[in-house]
Amino acid sequence: MRIEEVKSTTRNQRVSAHSHVRGLGLKEDGTALPSAAGLVGQCQAREAAGYIVDLIRSKKMSGRAVLFAGPPGTGKTAIAMAIAQELGTKVPFCPMVGSEVYSSEVKKTEVLMENFRRAIGLRIREVKEVYEGEVIELTPVHTENPMGGYGKTISEVIIGLKTAKGTKQLKLDPSIYETLQRERVETGDVIYIEANSGAVKRQGRSDAYATEFDLEAEEYVALPKGDVHKKKEVIQDVSLHDLDIANAQPQGGQGALSMMAQLMKPRKTEITEKLRLEINKVVDKYLEQGTAELVPGVLFIDEVHMLDMECFTYLHRALESRIAPIVVLATNRGRCIIRGTTDIVSSHGIPRDLLDRLLMVRMKPYSSAEVMEIIRIRAATEGITIDDQALSNLSEIAENTSLRYAVRLLTPSAVLGRQAGRSSVAAEDVATAADLFMDAKSSAQVLAENSTKYMK
Repeated sequence: MRIEEVKSTTRNQRVSAHSHVRGLGLKEDGTALPSAAGLVGQCQAREAAGYIVDLIRSKKMSGRAVLFAGPPGTGKTAIAMAIAQELGTKVPFCPMVGSEVYSSEVKKTEVLMENFRRAIGLRIREVKEVYEGEVIELTPVHTENPMGGYGKTISEVIIGLKTAKGTKQLKLDPSIYETLQRERVETGDVIYIEANSGAVKRQGRSDAYATEFDLEAEEYVALPKGDVHKKKEVIQDVSLHDLDIANAQPQGGQGALSMMAQLMKPRKTEITEKLRLEINKVVDKYLEQGTAELVPGVLFIDEVHMLDMECFTYLHRALESRIAPIVVLATNRGRCIIRGTTDIVSSHGIPRDLLDRLLMVRMKPYSSAEVMEIIRIRAATEGITIDDQALSNLSEIAENTSLRYAVRLLTPSAVLGRQAGRSSVAAEDVATAADLFMDAKSSAQVLAENSTKYMK
């Protein structure tokens, strides 16, 4: 399969718990502000993350690994998300949880390798001859079926393209019409068609169709300048996993037998090592020609202590491979038994030989003032107005229980306040919500006191 036909499989992760995080909140000299970009405190860890971002941008940290270690609720995942925000959308960022590797369909090591290759981007730059413009006409021409019968076939498709300089009408092969349908191209869209391959790329909706609404489902782009027929530098960003998936899919026929064979296949198939080696050869060829560059991204593995000894061994080997991303690990465990063993105890549940390869960043518990500021930011993010006394009570609850529990009480407290006719959350709303919903410590205490009443 040609690379220009490869579709991106990047997973768009929307984590509401960290939707307020917009970056690391660092000054130009790399020092951390006490509260900025949605992050509060953890200045030392944020500065360390800033150095990691600089190393990634300078492409000097491929195949390295970093461990964020600290108690629960100290902002490990938030800092990882901040790294993703700092790097931008052009650098691959693949988040996963350690328990994701345990699947009944795919081997554990296969899941790890798949995410490794999701986190390695390939940026291809080529000057191509294209037809680019806003679609002003899209007409399929039907003719009688040469095989007989009542049906009609498409013999050609007529498409009109407009730029700021002029318009042009094209008569294209019917196979391109199928591509236009797959891309969901319609009148008013801005597209380009490669002259040599016939590949179609929809760039977005013409901004002439933009409405007065602030939130739009469409991405609007400006009307292209110059002639419709031109030479253009086409930049395509794909991951190595995109190439694996595209070439693993069968390119066979569309008949009934082929469709039935696809239905009978398991929902997820493993990509062979032989195929990956072939794809690596093609990638090396592009790199030697200077038409592409590798973009090592970030693989973030949260709850890394959930991996077992087999996964850690594979991870150790994968980090030493020629093509590897930056791996960011996070854990809230101290000294514990490594999963998959019965008697091997190690720091953070990670084997010692892998720990020797890691740059470790310590996460410290938040102070009272920092906890209060975090709750204030979360309330503003969720559009909740909160009184000073209620904020102080929530901060006290966070110190006695956990920060996550206190943040989770914001929404029910706001609902209780609205039911009482108040426009802001009051201290009694927080107290009522805390009585309605137990925290983990209180729940454990109730279980301990009433252990005989529960089934074992």
